[in-house]
Amino acid sequence: MNAESTGLLVNIMGREFRIACPPGEEKALLHAVDYLNHKMQDIKDQGKVTGLDRIAIMAALNMAHEFLTTRLGNLDVSEFKRRMAKIEATLDEAFANQEKLF
Repeated sequence: MNAESTGLLVNIMGREFRIACPPGEEKALLHAVDYLNHKMQDIKDQGKVTGLDRIAIMAALNMAHEFLTTRLGNLDVSEFKRRMAKIEATLDEAFANQEKLF
């Protein structure tokens, strides 16, 4: 795997792909490629699914499930982000009113 001006050349399950990647994001993309390779290899090693396309689909479904079930205790991560944005907006409004006092 190496960086080139037209993208990043990566290897997924023995096949090379050139992936567009913003400058400075190469490390994150390579981490994602390693994670995907690991997931796909695990599925292949189980021997229940054959064919690279089917293995890729199963890996994608597994990763989507992991993403959608990511929780902090009983708090959904997306709900947590929405609440934090609302709190931030409330604080910004309160600080704006404070600046008028001075």
